[in-house]
Amino acid sequence: MNIHLFEKLQKEGQISPASAEKLQELSANKLYSLHWELKTILYLGVLLLSGGLGILIYKNIDTIGHQVIIAIIALICGLSFAYCTRKRLAFSWQKVPAPNGFFDYILLLGCLTFITFITYLQVQYNVFGTRYGLATFFPMLVLLFSAYYYDHVGILSMAITNFAAWLGLTVTPLQLFSTNDFFVTTRLIYTGIFLGALLVAIAMISEKQDRKKHFAFTFANFGVHIFMIACLYGLMQGGLETRYYDGNKGAFLFWFAIMAAALVFCYKEALKRGSFYFLMILALYAYVAISYVVLKGLIAMDNIGALYLGLMYFIGSGIGFVVFLVKINKRLKKA
Repeated sequence: MNIHLFEKLQKEGQISPASAEKLQELSANKLYSLHWELKTILYLGVLLLSGGLGILIYKNIDTIGHQVIIAIIALICGLSFAYCTRKRLAFSWQKVPAPNGFFDYILLLGCLTFITFITYLQVQYNVFGTRYGLATFFPMLVLLFSAYYYDHVGILSMAITNFAAWLGLTVTPLQLFSTNDFFVTTRLIYTGIFLGALLVAIAMISEKQDRKKHFAFTFANFGVHIFMIACLYGLMQGGLETRYYDGNKGAFLFWFAIMAAALVFCYKEALKRGSFYFLMILALYAYVAISYVVLKGLIAMDNIGALYLGLMYFIGSGIGFVVFLVKINKRLKKA
């Protein structure tokens, strides 16, 4: 409520002092929204419940029994999906609001327990045998269907994560930087490139066809990050003097050109959509890539002058980076 406007109207004689006083009282006693606080608590409650059930089962697995555990997990999962199916609104390719405040959280609980159910079956009974890809492919299909059928962005994120795992894009940061296996490194890079490009393409098609258009941001967000990280990894591996790459300048220039082309394309798309978030992360990835190239050149100089040039570069580039973000933000606001 704009109190200053009512004070101005009172001075001009448009409203009476009594009315202005009542408006001030209403403004002072206005309700405070706890919407996001409650949503956060509910999400944490679902995660804590899932984690607590897992710990309880793990510590009492010998006394409870595998069949009872599976039955409990299946019951929670089935009841959750049954509730969501009963309460959901009619399907639409447009955004469908949740029918009530608990719908999203019960759906999240159902999907989490479903993943737990599949994982338990594979670990305990080896239902998929040695076909380990099915242990991620089957949940991915269910999660993807649930995301569209019930219109849930959080479940869509889980489906994309399972898709990445199914493609083999599962590696810890320690493994990423410690592996010396050329084939593992190459597979990770090209898998990341493929998955990132695919997700960005799905985001663009979703917007163009107006099919679950609000999912486009999630697809694009995952896609851009995965694609750029894969390019950075390829750039750094191609520029390292290892026994596999042997300082391969061709590979180094190849990944730099791929990343530059992707950055230009994504930059134009972000400007078209007026997205400061994507412009900021693109600027960060570009800064990391350029800084790597500059540092690689300075290290090759191998003298004290390179150290001073490096310090000057980081000071100047840091200032330039901030100025760029400020200018692009002003440009978007004007647009």
